[in-house]
Amino acid sequence: MADHTLPIPGAITAAPSRGAALLEWLHGWVVTVDHKRLGILYVVYAIFFLLVAGAEALAMRIQLAIPGNHFVGPETYNELFTMHGTTMVFLVGMPILFGFANYLVPLMVGARDMAFPRLNAFSFWLTAFGGLLLYFSFIGGFGLYGMGNAPDVGWFAYAPLTAKAFSPGHNTDYWALSLIVMGFGTLGTAINIIATTLSMRCRGMTLFRMPLFVWLMLVVSGLTLITITPLTAAQIMLLIDRYVGGHFFDTQSGGSAVVWIHFFWIFGHPEVYVLVMPAFGIASEIIPVFSRKAIFGYPAMVAASVGIAFVSLGVWAHHMFTVGMTSVGNAFFVLSTMMVGIPTGIKIFNWLATMWGGKIRFATPMLFATGFLFQFLIAGLTGIMLSVAPWDWQLHNSYFVIAHFHYVLVGGIVFCIFAAIYYWYPKATGRMLSETLGHWHFWLFLIGFHITFDTMHLVGILGMPRSIYTYEADRGWNTLNMIISAGGMIQGIAVLIFAWNLIDSFLHGKEAGNDPWDAWTLEWSTPSPPPAYNFGADPVVRSRRPLWDLKHPNDPDWKYEQ
Repeated sequence: MADHTLPIPGAITAAPSRGAALLEWLHGWVVTVDHKRLGILYVVYAIFFLLVAGAEALAMRIQLAIPGNHFVGPETYNELFTMHGTTMVFLVGMPILFGFANYLVPLMVGARDMAFPRLNAFSFWLTAFGGLLLYFSFIGGFGLYGMGNAPDVGWFAYAPLTAKAFSPGHNTDYWALSLIVMGFGTLGTAINIIATTLSMRCRGMTLFRMPLFVWLMLVVSGLTLITITPLTAAQIMLLIDRYVGGHFFDTQSGGSAVVWIHFFWIFGHPEVYVLVMPAFGIASEIIPVFSRKAIFGYPAMVAASVGIAFVSLGVWAHHMFTVGMTSVGNAFFVLSTMMVGIPTGIKIFNWLATMWGGKIRFATPMLFATGFLFQFLIAGLTGIMLSVAPWDWQLHNSYFVIAHFHYVLVGGIVFCIFAAIYYWYPKATGRMLSETLGHWHFWLFLIGFHITFDTMHLVGILGMPRSIYTYEADRGWNTLNMIISAGGMIQGIAVLIFAWNLIDSFLHGKEAGNDPWDAWTLEWSTPSPPPAYNFGADPVVRSRRPLWDLKHPNDPDWKYEQ
């Protein structure tokens, strides 16, 4: 029979063991539906895979440092090439940016949680299991030249390389299935962000008083709903081709390999903006705070964000100038690609105008945000160059394209991710990251970045293709490749400093307080870290800088339209 006796008041009960306490702590994180914990899980998950993807990149750069190298074989190189690209886009870029949105959007709009907390948790675990499924492919065992069943068809998986005849194992299946699972997780998060932004804003938080980060995540979430769908459809068609004989992409049976390219890049190029627009939002929060000026041209920034989203849906075939489209098709995609530079240029001018005349503090978040401005400008210029079809014909599938792409993803997005971590880490943990280590991280990463990717433009112009695993010594690429690999090693050292800074500051960092940067958005009005319920009382907002208005109600330098 059950014992229903009550404990004696004042009696001493045994404290739980350390093991039981640890299990209870882990259980709390696994079953959580708190948007802040889920945001942290996204970020930690993405940082782990950033280290993994970095190790894969360094292995490739060691292989290419000298001609005729045998550090890895061709099969292993193809696997590294595929896994690095897939990991950086789907396991680093999207999770970490949606992780920031998970953590920050409810706090910024004055909500207690996301609109659908259980869907939020489900979306994270779908994304997490999708990433693990992709890396389960390595379990197949290590062969002499290959790593078992890891995908080896490039992160773009062009047909017919994915057909059973050319990819007979399960490596492509792992790739397709993992992306389908992660796609459903991403769709759930996007729906949640839209619902939270539109229906859970606090009193006075109109659409045009929202922080720009929230605006950008609203636009990105809508774009995600449009772009993930064709990718998922293409993955399903690919699996039907491989196992049911659907022949969607089998040219010998009436299919078309070009159809796969269309489906992939209808997702793949707007996906670049899905990744970069949250970075724009991060820069739009950090630059004004450290310039001590309100953002210049708020309505124009919102309009430019919406404009980028619309135009980005019509530029995908600039990846396809060499597949034999008509001259009319080429001309349309040349013009649409050039057009996307207009709203992007508006943003760059507005950030510079915000900094102009400001009292700039170059703390670590501002250093990374400033580096982002310079590098994204260059990325935009090389993108305009590649939008010209004859130029693209000459440099398509060369290392010039790799350099441009990494200028966007690393020079733009990763720099903003680092800026965001240094900026909001005190809010999430209650501890400040070390500024000394932060400066070391910034300067080493900046120097390594430019050594690697500036030089990569040159080797691309000299004709080095993007997917080769080795090359002959008489091509004239030897010294340049050694320089590129050295720059990659410097970036690797910088990322290790960053990882150490995260861990050491969490254990021994200086206490941050509620508002260490003297910012003005609502998340800085909560304790650091915020409580489970976020706000003790529902906030009321009367301007775009609600916290600053409370702290400095009579400061004339900060007056602007409400």
